[in-house]
Amino acid sequence: MPRRHFGSVRQRGQRWEASYWHNGRRHIAPTRFARKGDALAFLSEVETVIRRGSWIDPSAGRASVRELAGAWFDSDPTKRESTTAREELTLRLHIFPTLGHLRIEQVGPRDVQGLVNAWSRGQAPRTVKRNYEVLRAMFGYAVRNDWLGRNPCRNIKLPAVDGTRRYDLTPEDVVRIAGHMPPEYVPMIWLGAALGLRWSEVAGLRVGRLDLAAGRITVAEGLTRGIGGRNVFGPPKSRAGRRTMSVPHTITDMLAAHLEQHGLTSDDAEILVFTDEFGGPLRYSNWRRRIWLPSAKAGGCEGAGFHDLRRLNATTLVVGGVDVKTAQVRLGHSDPRMTLSIYASAPATADRAAAETVDRRFFGTAPKKAQRRIQTSSSPKKPNAVSGNGPFTRSNAGDRAKIAPKFDDS
Repeated sequence: MPRRHFGSVRQRGQRWEASYWHNGRRHIAPTRFARKGDALAFLSEVETVIRRGSWIDPSAGRASVRELAGAWFDSDPTKRESTTAREELTLRLHIFPTLGHLRIEQVGPRDVQGLVNAWSRGQAPRTVKRNYEVLRAMFGYAVRNDWLGRNPCRNIKLPAVDGTRRYDLTPEDVVRIAGHMPPEYVPMIWLGAALGLRWSEVAGLRVGRLDLAAGRITVAEGLTRGIGGRNVFGPPKSRAGRRTMSVPHTITDMLAAHLEQHGLTSDDAEILVFTDEFGGPLRYSNWRRRIWLPSAKAGGCEGAGFHDLRRLNATTLVVGGVDVKTAQVRLGHSDPRMTLSIYASAPATADRAAAETVDRRFFGTAPKKAQRRIQTSSSPKKPNAVSGNGPFTRSNAGDRAKIAPKFDDS
């Protein structure tokens, strides 16, 4: 009995058509063949590819980039609306004008690199990186669903991102910024600096989340920008973001005065603690432009962002000796490595203290003694002993002063 071929072929006029069934659908070869043997050879190749698990839907590649974007958005209903809004804006402004009309099978690394180069001429490196990540994630979805064999976002050269883009605020800076802030928004600054709250968490704070008698605050939601620029209340970025923490007494008194001034009581549990001049939710872009930027500039901290208050809080906790786990929980981080590697930094005072610790350990000198002048002269001089308390002594070799360690060999 002759072997049954994979798929089927039929004659169409003077040429042969090949087709096969896979994943519940009938697929027809993109071209017709001059000979029946060529059609059978095509089906044999397709069968081999399917068995290897590298089959690609030939019809899916003809979908446009816009159509791929729609399917990608619909594939993840759990995505935060603020994230969806940001990605939708990136696609509409930066990707669709160039690639939106192309079939996804037509887009290659050269097209992606050209788009990245165009972005780099007018946008900051971080913006270029965010745009590229959206494009790469979208094409990654196509690869996972067998619409493409390879992601065109590969071996792409991106502009270097400055990893030091931050403003290291000090407590004195916060005092100056708060001094130029409208009184109704001063507590917001201290919630960022003293508690490490994100702007969205501060703007979304409701009266019912404050327990001033017990000195505690609960972070349960945030205020973010949704599709179309509308305000959206949603849960924190991660499960760790929902947290309850103790509040310093000074902040408790500040919040109590704020509530009293605005006539808010425990009966107003669902009322926002901070609102705009019309009593509505704050909008970050407006608040940043009208309130934060002028206050930061007047306080001598031009270039600082509200999120730098959160970094200052992380640094204060870690340098102040608070264990990393407690700092992680208070900041709402899901991973303690984020607390240390991204947020906490060594301030100048801690760096100076580290230098003085090394000075005492190696030279046995107090901070003031560490500034002792070491004389070096070309004329012969009588050797001077450095401190007798440390592990080093000074000796002369010709006309040059040297520091030689004196350790116990035992």
